[in-house]
Amino acid sequence: MTQEQTQEWKPSHNPWIVCIPIMLAAFMFVLDETIANVALPYMAGSFSVSRQESTWVLTSYLIASGIVIPSVDFFCKLMGRKNFFIFSIILFTVSSFLCGIANSLPMMVITRILQGFGGGAVLPLSQSITLEMWPVEKRAQSMALFGMVVVIAPIIGPVLGGWITTNWSWPFIYFINIPVGILCVCLAKKLIEDPPYARKQKNVKMDVAGFYLLIGWLTCMQIVLDKGNDADWFGSAWVCWLTFFAILFAALFFVTQAKKKDSLINLSVFKDRNFFFGTIVQIVMMGVLLASLAILPQFLQGLMGYDAYLSGLAMMPRGVGAMMTIFFIGSIGSKINEKILVVIGLILLSFSGFMLCNLNLHIATVNIAIPNFIMGIGMAMCMIPIITLSTATLTQAQMTNASGVQNLLKNLGGAIGTSIVTTLISRKAQAHQSYLVDNMTMLNDNFTQRLQAYQGMFSQFMDNINANYMSQNLLYKQMLQQANMGAFRDTFEVCAIACVVIIPLIFLIKGIEKKKA
Repeated sequence: MTQEQTQEWKPSHNPWIVCIPIMLAAFMFVLDETIANVALPYMAGSFSVSRQESTWVLTSYLIASGIVIPSVDFFCKLMGRKNFFIFSIILFTVSSFLCGIANSLPMMVITRILQGFGGGAVLPLSQSITLEMWPVEKRAQSMALFGMVVVIAPIIGPVLGGWITTNWSWPFIYFINIPVGILCVCLAKKLIEDPPYARKQKNVKMDVAGFYLLIGWLTCMQIVLDKGNDADWFGSAWVCWLTFFAILFAALFFVTQAKKKDSLINLSVFKDRNFFFGTIVQIVMMGVLLASLAILPQFLQGLMGYDAYLSGLAMMPRGVGAMMTIFFIGSIGSKINEKILVVIGLILLSFSGFMLCNLNLHIATVNIAIPNFIMGIGMAMCMIPIITLSTATLTQAQMTNASGVQNLLKNLGGAIGTSIVTTLISRKAQAHQSYLVDNMTMLNDNFTQRLQAYQGMFSQFMDNINANYMSQNLLYKQMLQQANMGAFRDTFEVCAIACVVIIPLIFLIKGIEKKKA
């Protein structure tokens, strides 16, 4: 089939109707990436394990989904894209039920791996199917729907997870997937169809070596990123060894993919300028998005005293801002230059990051809501147009492979971004603590005045020795709070700067020509 013929394919059903099962499935998968975060302490209690051990519930899911994402093109050729999409939803739904009834950590990790295998293919397939159903000049509207999944689902996840865990119990965060999954399967079977280039092919060969190298690379890298900070990074021998193997497996993987004819992924899409630079921008953006989703609840719960549900609720203005922007882009976004939208969005992201740099321990909720609202606007304004731009010059036949590769790299960007900010908070807190401790001496008038004031307060209830001890202990706790506060401010500043740094890459991307009416 020629390139021209593939570009002329159109679905027989209304694309907006076809999007219903696609968006539901994608929303369900993305939601499960964050919904379990707030439930980890409850799972740890149920399984009688430590909080640190319970994080394998998250890690196993990310590793499994990461392995499947770049393999979607192969499985689509093996089974047909529609069949593989439906199979993925069924596996995800069944494994969600098994997660809910898990009674031990090993069983939960195994079922989460199965859930990751099922859900990993959903997002790239949803992206590629959605992009193919519209011509290039009309993709802004379709990407508005996809943007709701990518941007809003991770924000709703902690809120919904906190509410369900608090009012019901943690297994229900998995049970809610079952009715949605059944509905998706029924609708997908009726509405989705395979274009000629996405149907089942004969004599499809499995790139076994590439698949195992991919498993080794992602497993080693994800473990290092998740556990490295707790082990003092390269101060630990096992971190050094796993890093070495991750680099080795990654190098061998990309070499084999570039040389083999029947490779797991087709790296030729990186020859496309839009795809190459657009993917880099999305990697950084996903890193900023997931990093901010990881550290802002930590700040609210650890320093401001919010519980899991309230900290998730404080993040909701980001979802409101994103929703408003998505409707705006969906209605008139096709009339505006996508590159301009992305640049404005990155500027707003950076501005919101700098606003968060001014946080302190006496802020009101509105001081969290406003930068979150602006960040939601910026993220939606960036994410939707950049996906459209990055795939604008690809053929329809390239979409499935390109979506798989792009989503793999975006996942890696999110994992790396989260790991970087976690390390920054830990190291910056130590640096601020070292600076503040130097000023906590009797030679500092401010310190002595505050110490004497606290001693006078405590001496009304206890003897002088205990009053002095309690005063010093209170000042030390305040110092730790201020050190951690400074670390969070520094980390938000890094996120803001990262958004500014990638702006020049936007001008290296070719714009989409608007057709005259």
